[in-house]
Amino acid sequence: MNDGQLLRYSRHILLPEIGIEGQEKLLAARVLVIGAGGLGSPAAYYLASAGIGTLVIADGDRVDLTNLQRQILHSTAALGWPKAESGARTLAGINPECRVVAITERLEGARLDAEVAQADVVLDCCDNFATRHAVNRACVKHKVPLVSGAAIRFDGQIAVFDKRNPAAPCYHCLFPESQDVEEMRCAVMGVFAPLTGIVGTVQAAEALKVLIGCGETLAGRLLLLDGLGMEWRSISVPRDAGCAVCGTVR
Repeated sequence: MNDGQLLRYSRHILLPEIGIEGQEKLLAARVLVIGAGGLGSPAAYYLASAGIGTLVIADGDRVDLTNLQRQILHSTAALGWPKAESGARTLAGINPECRVVAITERLEGARLDAEVAQADVVLDCCDNFATRHAVNRACVKHKVPLVSGAAIRFDGQIAVFDKRNPAAPCYHCLFPESQDVEEMRCAVMGVFAPLTGIVGTVQAAEALKVLIGCGETLAGRLLLLDGLGMEWRSISVPRDAGCAVCGTVR
């Protein structure tokens, strides 16, 4: 690290759990954020400011007026912009040393597989089950840690799925793709603006811990937040030995 970096990240370096070695891991890391909306916005803010070397933001949507209540990466001036490009422009002003790669399309198929394979950790900040399951399959295939978050109304949830440990569950173990799950989106159900900030920030914290190798992550646990009562619950998530995605992974 140069003198400027030592000063910029000094408050991290002062933490014995991080130090210079941990900060250097962040500077060398490549992180993939799927979705630049309510969850991806705060997550990307903290990842960039914390010193992630390469931050890949993938989102195929454009900034809409209804987004601005919670998607803090974007401003009124960015209306109509691709969200990934708007986010990259915002983050460049926060930490120009962070290389931000903007992907202005929905990641799927071979492109998704290639991006996950290059990442050190993936953050699922999207809003639909089809993408969540596709991202999970790619993360299981390449054994890349996945930090998943969701927020609707006043309820939030965060979990880490890390198949570097064969005994750990994957997203499909918790939410089987074949299961008839009602998909709720904030476009029709509404969402409390600060809730997305809380969940997205926790996702960033978990990703940084995974990269540094400090503390205990949410691997094998699902953290639930009741935003109205401001109560947290943590429940264990076992691996499904018969899981169609990770059941045969060793």
